[in-house]
Amino acid sequence: MPGPSRRSRTGASKRDIHRASRTRARTKDLDQVQLEDLLPENKAKLENQPLDETLPGLGQHYCIECARYFESDVALKGHTKTKVHRRRLKDLKEPAYTQAEADAAVGLGVDKTQRSLNNDGQAIKIDS
Repeated sequence: MPGPSRRSRTGASKRDIHRASRTRARTKDLDQVQLEDLLPENKAKLENQPLDETLPGLGQHYCIECARYFESDVALKGHTKTKVHRRRLKDLKEPAYTQAEADAAVGLGVDKTQRSLNNDGQAIKIDS
């Protein structure tokens, strides 16, 4: 008779899916950060916020790229060294996903390969 079956190793995958799908700690999406927060006038406002007792660290320690508040400057500096922050910076270097790209992916864009038609509905020959 064979030995016992191995232990099922599925706990970590459940944890990761739960962390990714939770909404209580949801941050801004990449396109929101690129199009709004990284503009110079908005970036200055986010760096110099008034004191707010409802936010961690009174709202003074904010990571603009990750859209997160931190308790202290030490925590913010520690965050900038993490893989999560570096991955977010890498993702922000790519251009934002636009509505035109979404339409083209579905097939709603302009078809530039289509031949033009004359008034009779017949294709016009293009001499090249």
